[in-house]
Amino acid sequence: MLPDPANMTAANEKLGPGHMVLVVGPSGAGKDTLLGALQERLASRQDIHFARRAITRSADVAAEDHDTLTLNDFRHLVETGNVALAWEAHGLGYIIPSRYDDAIRQGDTVIANGSRRALSEAIGKYQNVTVLLITAPIEILADRLAERGRESREDIKARLNRANLDVRETENVLRIENTGTVGEAVDRIIRELKI
Repeated sequence: MLPDPANMTAANEKLGPGHMVLVVGPSGAGKDTLLGALQERLASRQDIHFARRAITRSADVAAEDHDTLTLNDFRHLVETGNVALAWEAHGLGYIIPSRYDDAIRQGDTVIANGSRRALSEAIGKYQNVTVLLITAPIEILADRLAERGRESREDIKARLNRANLDVRETENVLRIENTGTVGEAVDRIIRELKI
Protein backbone atom coordinates (compact mmCIF):
# COMPACT_ATOMS: atom_id res chain seq x y z
CA MET A 1 0.00 0.00 0.00
CA LEU A 2 1.34 3.43 -0.91
CA PRO A 3 1.42 6.28 1.59
CA ASP A 4 -1.31 8.87 1.11
CA PRO A 5 0.32 11.96 -0.45
CA ALA A 6 -2.11 14.14 1.54
CA ASN A 7 -0.34 12.95 4.68
CA MET A 8 3.06 14.13 3.46
CA THR A 9 4.45 17.61 2.96
CA ALA A 10 5.94 16.68 -0.41
CA ALA A 11 5.37 13.65 -2.62
CA ASN A 12 8.83 12.15 -1.94
CA GLU A 13 9.29 13.33 1.65
CA LYS A 14 8.78 10.93 4.51
CA LEU A 15 6.54 11.83 7.43
CA GLY A 16 8.31 13.21 10.47
CA PRO A 17 9.99 14.48 12.51
CA GLY A 18 8.49 12.11 15.12
CA HIS A 19 9.31 8.47 15.71
CA MET A 20 7.23 5.36 14.86
CA VAL A 21 8.05 2.32 17.00
CA LEU A 22 6.47 -0.87 15.65
CA VAL A 23 6.34 -3.76 18.10
CA VAL A 24 6.50 -7.17 16.42
CA GLY A 25 7.21 -10.72 17.45
CA PRO A 26 5.82 -14.24 17.56
CA SER A 27 2.81 -15.34 19.57
CA GLY A 28 3.82 -16.18 23.11
CA ALA A 29 6.70 -13.69 23.21
CA GLY A 30 4.87 -11.41 25.65
CA LYS A 31 4.31 -8.37 23.43
CA ASP A 32 1.02 -7.41 25.08
CA THR A 33 2.45 -7.80 28.58
CA LEU A 34 5.48 -5.65 27.81
CA LEU A 35 3.43 -3.04 25.95
CA GLY A 36 1.06 -2.76 28.91
CA ALA A 37 3.91 -2.38 31.38
CA LEU A 38 5.68 0.13 29.14
CA GLN A 39 2.50 2.17 28.77
CA GLU A 40 1.99 2.18 32.53
CA ARG A 41 5.59 3.26 33.14
CA LEU A 42 5.35 6.12 30.59
CA ALA A 43 1.80 7.25 31.45
CA SER A 44 2.94 10.75 32.42
CA ARG A 45 4.72 11.38 29.10
CA GLN A 46 2.59 13.58 26.84
CA ASP A 47 5.00 13.10 23.91
CA ILE A 48 4.55 9.31 23.75
CA HIS A 49 1.38 7.80 22.30
CA PHE A 50 0.40 4.13 22.46
CA ALA A 51 -1.65 3.38 19.36
CA ARG A 52 -5.05 1.76 19.79
CA ARG A 53 -5.61 -0.50 16.81
CA ALA A 54 -8.81 -1.14 14.88
CA ILE A 55 -9.31 -4.78 13.92
CA THR A 56 -11.93 -6.64 11.91
CA ARG A 57 -12.90 -8.88 14.84
CA SER A 58 -15.31 -8.55 17.71
CA ALA A 59 -14.14 -7.39 21.10
CA ASP A 60 -12.87 -10.19 23.34
CA VAL A 61 -11.99 -9.61 27.00
CA ALA A 62 -9.27 -12.26 26.75
CA ALA A 63 -7.60 -10.51 23.80
CA GLU A 64 -6.19 -7.09 23.02
CA ASP A 65 -8.39 -4.09 23.78
CA HIS A 66 -9.13 -2.67 20.33
CA ASP A 67 -11.67 -0.85 18.23
CA THR A 68 -13.78 -3.07 15.99
CA LEU A 69 -14.55 -2.38 12.36
CA THR A 70 -16.20 -4.29 9.55
CA LEU A 71 -14.27 -5.69 6.60
CA ASN A 72 -16.02 -3.13 4.36
CA ASP A 73 -14.95 -0.29 6.67
CA PHE A 74 -11.40 -1.65 6.68
CA ARG A 75 -11.28 -1.77 2.88
CA HIS A 76 -12.74 1.73 2.57
CA LEU A 77 -10.19 3.23 4.99
CA VAL A 78 -7.33 1.51 3.18
CA GLU A 79 -8.56 2.51 -0.29
CA THR A 80 -8.94 6.16 0.74
CA GLY A 81 -5.57 6.20 2.50
CA ASN A 82 -7.21 7.29 5.74
CA VAL A 83 -4.87 5.17 7.89
CA ALA A 84 -1.45 5.52 9.42
CA LEU A 85 -0.69 1.85 8.67
CA ALA A 86 -2.78 -1.15 7.62
CA TRP A 87 -2.19 -4.85 6.98
CA GLU A 88 -3.96 -8.18 6.84
CA ALA A 89 -2.96 -11.30 8.76
CA HIS A 90 -4.68 -14.49 9.87
CA GLY A 91 -7.85 -13.53 7.98
CA LEU A 92 -8.20 -10.19 9.80
CA GLY A 93 -7.60 -6.57 8.85
CA TYR A 94 -5.57 -4.34 11.18
CA ILE A 95 -5.36 -0.53 11.16
CA ILE A 96 -3.26 1.99 13.03
CA PRO A 97 -5.60 5.02 12.77
CA SER A 98 -4.52 8.14 10.87
CA ARG A 99 -4.66 10.33 14.00
CA TYR A 100 -1.28 8.92 15.01
CA ASP A 101 0.30 10.53 11.94
CA ASP A 102 -0.57 13.89 13.54
CA ALA A 103 1.53 12.90 16.57
CA ILE A 104 4.42 12.01 14.25
CA ARG A 105 4.10 15.41 12.54
CA GLN A 106 4.31 17.09 15.97
CA GLY A 107 7.60 15.30 16.70
CA ASP A 108 6.13 12.82 19.19
CA THR A 109 6.75 9.08 19.50
CA VAL A 110 4.06 6.56 18.56
CA ILE A 111 4.41 3.00 19.87
CA ALA A 112 2.20 0.55 17.98
CA ASN A 113 1.55 -3.17 18.18
CA GLY A 114 2.42 -3.95 14.57
CA SER A 115 3.27 -6.77 12.23
CA ARG A 116 6.17 -7.75 10.01
CA ARG A 117 3.65 -7.30 7.17
CA ALA A 118 3.57 -3.54 7.92
CA LEU A 119 7.32 -2.97 8.12
CA SER A 120 8.01 -2.04 4.50
CA GLU A 121 5.05 0.36 4.49
CA ALA A 122 6.24 2.00 7.71
CA ILE A 123 9.84 2.29 6.49
CA GLY A 124 8.62 3.85 3.24
CA LYS A 125 6.35 6.31 5.02
CA TYR A 126 8.17 7.59 8.15
CA GLN A 127 11.51 9.35 8.62
CA ASN A 128 12.21 7.58 11.91
CA VAL A 129 11.17 3.97 12.39
CA THR A 130 12.36 1.49 15.00
CA VAL A 131 11.26 -2.13 14.97
CA LEU A 132 10.93 -3.43 18.52
CA LEU A 133 11.22 -7.21 18.13
CA ILE A 134 9.99 -9.04 21.24
CA THR A 135 11.00 -12.67 21.14
CA ALA A 136 12.03 -15.68 23.20
CA PRO A 137 13.59 -19.09 22.51
CA ILE A 138 11.26 -21.53 20.72
CA GLU A 139 11.02 -23.79 23.79
CA ILE A 140 9.73 -20.88 25.90
CA LEU A 141 7.33 -19.73 23.17
CA ALA A 142 5.97 -23.27 22.88
CA ASP A 143 5.44 -23.50 26.65
CA ARG A 144 3.61 -20.17 26.77
CA LEU A 145 1.39 -21.05 23.81
CA ALA A 146 0.65 -24.51 25.24
CA GLU A 147 -0.66 -22.83 28.41
CA ARG A 148 -3.36 -21.21 26.26
CA GLY A 149 -4.69 -24.68 25.47
CA ARG A 150 -5.53 -24.05 21.80
CA GLU A 151 -2.98 -26.46 20.26
CA SER A 152 -0.86 -29.38 21.40
CA ARG A 153 2.71 -28.63 22.40
CA GLU A 154 4.00 -30.71 19.48
CA ASP A 155 1.85 -28.79 16.96
CA ILE A 156 3.02 -25.50 18.44
CA LYS A 157 6.71 -26.47 18.25
CA ALA A 158 6.31 -27.62 14.64
CA ARG A 159 4.59 -24.34 13.71
CA LEU A 160 7.24 -22.24 15.47
CA ASN A 161 10.07 -24.18 13.81
CA ARG A 162 8.52 -23.41 10.39
CA ALA A 163 7.89 -19.75 11.18
CA ASN A 164 10.17 -16.86 10.34
CA LEU A 165 10.67 -15.32 13.78
CA ASP A 166 13.23 -12.68 12.84
CA VAL A 167 13.43 -9.44 10.86
CA ARG A 168 17.05 -9.59 9.72
CA GLU A 169 16.36 -7.74 6.47
CA THR A 170 15.15 -4.66 8.35
CA GLU A 171 17.30 -1.85 9.74
CA ASN A 172 16.83 -0.19 13.14
CA VAL A 173 15.75 -3.35 14.96
CA LEU A 174 15.81 -3.42 18.74
CA ARG A 175 15.64 -7.07 19.80
CA ILE A 176 14.34 -7.86 23.29
CA GLU A 177 14.73 -11.47 24.40
CA ASN A 178 11.82 -11.67 26.84
CA THR A 179 13.09 -14.28 29.25
CA GLY A 180 13.71 -12.18 32.37
CA THR A 181 11.32 -10.07 34.40
CA VAL A 182 8.87 -7.62 32.86
CA GLY A 183 10.61 -4.78 34.70
CA GLU A 184 14.01 -5.71 33.25
CA ALA A 185 12.60 -5.82 29.72
CA VAL A 186 10.82 -2.47 30.12
CA ASP A 187 13.99 -0.88 31.54
CA ARG A 188 15.96 -2.05 28.52
CA ILE A 189 13.29 -0.84 26.05
CA ILE A 190 13.29 2.63 27.62
CA ARG A 191 17.09 2.74 27.69
CA GLU A 192 17.53 1.54 24.09
CA LEU A 193 14.78 3.77 22.66
CA LYS A 194 16.16 6.72 24.68
CA ILE A 195 12.66 7.71 25.85
